[in-house]
Formats: sequence, structure tokens, C-alpha cells
Amino acid sequence: MNVKFLNPFVDAAFEVLKAETNIQLERGDLGLEKSPYITEDVTVIIALVGRIEGTVFYSMSFQTAIMLATRIMGESFDTFSNLAQSGIAELGNVITGRASVKLSQAGFDSTISPPTLLLGKGATISTVDFQRLVVPLKGECGTVDIHLALREGARTGLNSAQLQVPEAPES
Repeated sequence: MNVKFLNPFVDAAFEVLKAETNIQLERGDLGLEKSPYITEDVTVIIALVGRIEGTVFYSMSFQTAIMLATRIMGESFDTFSNLAQSGIAELGNVITGRASVKLSQAGFDSTISPPTLLLGKGATISTVDFQRLVVPLKGECGTVDIHLALREGARTGLNSAQLQVPEAPES
């Protein structure tokens, strides 16, 4: 995992969480994990393809997710309802989108997938041959761990000049 991919995600997370929740964050100690990822209560999963490829996981407890959703949505949540789930999935999407803009400015264009939300602690997700850089972000709502399983990819995308579509045969 190339550490130069770290700062755009950390910067984006600080920017987005500050703007959406008005909480102050501090970064915990970085970690490098080679073993499969074991989910927390809530995990947002987003894939990247292009000059950077891999997966980003945002993991947190139900309590942290509910507190963040309450701040983001401006509505009090007692449970992790569908609306709260949508808010947390979108939070991961916005952070990753902002990070991908920063990466693009550094010459690493990538496309991100829509977010997938995995609920339940203890599921195992293998990132196969990708090591994960883990960045804990701590604030008054709890801790959000960002797991980056990314590497520089060979794909740069196709433009319309490179895409050749065969003509249909004449009838």
C-alpha cells in the first residue's frame, strides 16, 4: 500500500466530518494489517478503479453511527434506522468522493462505486493480496476507522477515441 494515498483520505475525512457534524477529530496511530478485515457493527464499503484500485472500509460501532447520523441528518435517532443507515452510507461516499478529487489532482484518476453498507460485527472480508493501512479518527461521537486497501492500478480509462465499436453488418 502506497502511503501517498493516505493523506487525501485523512484530509477528506477531516473536511467532511467537520462540515457535516461540526466535531473535532484527532488521528490515532496508523496500522498496517495483512490479515482479513473483521467487520465492526457498521462498515461502509467503497471500491475504487482506475489509476488507484482497491477498497476502502469505514468501520464504527452502532453507537458512533447513530451519533454521527443524528448530527448529519439533524434528527435524533434511537436506533440505526433506514434513514440513519442512508446518512452513514452517504458519509462514506462523500469522504471517498472528496478523496478521489484530491487524488485526481495528483494525477491518480479513479472512479468510485456506490457505497455498500454491511451491518453486523464479526464478518470476515478478505482483501486477498492487498494490505490495509488503518487510520483511526477519534472524536466526541466515537471512533471511525478508515481501512485503505489500495494500490496503483494500470487502468487509466478509455476515451471515445480509444473505444472502437464495430459497425453492424448490412442486411
